[in-house]
Amino acid sequence: MALFNLEEQKPLMAMVATQFIYAIMNLVSKAAFNRGFSTMAFVVYRQSIATLFLIPATLLAKHGRISELSLSLKGFGLVFLASLAGATMNQSLYYQGVRLGSPSMAAAMANLIPAITFVMAASVGLERVKLRSLRSWAKIIGTIICVGGAMTMALFKGPRLLNTSFQNLMVIFRTSMDKWIIGGLCLMGSSSFWSLWLILQVPICKSHSDPLSLAAWMCLMSALQSAAVTFFIHPDLSVWRFTSLSDVLACLYAGSFGSAVTFYLQSWCISVRGPLYSAMFNPLSTIITTVLSSILLHEELHIGSLFGAIAIIGGLYIVLWGKAEDLKIMEEQGIKDFAKISISIDKSSNCETDIHHPLLADKLERED
Repeated sequence: MALFNLEEQKPLMAMVATQFIYAIMNLVSKAAFNRGFSTMAFVVYRQSIATLFLIPATLLAKHGRISELSLSLKGFGLVFLASLAGATMNQSLYYQGVRLGSPSMAAAMANLIPAITFVMAASVGLERVKLRSLRSWAKIIGTIICVGGAMTMALFKGPRLLNTSFQNLMVIFRTSMDKWIIGGLCLMGSSSFWSLWLILQVPICKSHSDPLSLAAWMCLMSALQSAAVTFFIHPDLSVWRFTSLSDVLACLYAGSFGSAVTFYLQSWCISVRGPLYSAMFNPLSTIITTVLSSILLHEELHIGSLFGAIAIIGGLYIVLWGKAEDLKIMEEQGIKDFAKISISIDKSSNCETDIHHPLLADKLERED
């Protein structure tokens, strides 16, 4: 037996590559915003570039049969709402958070999504909560820890982690007008909109189960929505201007790698290893982003950010441990309503259709 089986290690390599892509995307977007590039224009360019990549890929997968890309009126309405929540609002708030906060905080806040989705799903009856179950309590406690960590990152920046003098050892509480707080709240709002997007995948998958065409539709709609919002808020055409070649490259990277490539990598990984495996790698992006931003962008690390990130990541794994029982039950008993117990596991790269769709689609097709 070979000590290293390349075939078995492909999911691991795919997920590590995905987290590196996310981390680099956080850094290049932050650098672009520091040069004065508009966050709203960045969203429009990213979604448009992703659309240009996904539409040809969808047509190739469908062998040029455009009729198979059509949506019903109900499906169009659901996709429109999902695009508005999961891409337009999510990305707009996310990049505002990156600009006002830091790439490290943005990467850490992304780990809130399973906890927020659990709360939303439980409130509408899509998540099972048994107060006598240890797993259910793990989800509840993990959610509380995640939210507490997020609030710590947003409200308590604290002294610098390195080169801290004795006078700076008291944690500093920021006022409501501070950019750091606003950035943290934007990132929490972004995670909430993404969680809402995951909830919307349940009815969407029942009416349209093809993940690739859904990805193309959502990116196209969100590009149009983002452009309309940007024109309304910033009628001055100068907002669309690139300040340097680096801004162009940042948009190209975000649209191609940050959206299209990560969609394929995560879709494939989910299909062979499951959603829990993919979600376990989310904190890796936080670590990579923190290290690279401190080296390349000279970002200062603060005690509040460190404690908050540790709490969020710890809470994430507690929630995932609670979710593992649901996935085990699903595999052993073949629960029909697969969508109801799998939507709160992961986050993909903002504009794509849900990375669980290959699993959802297969299950729904078998039900039909």
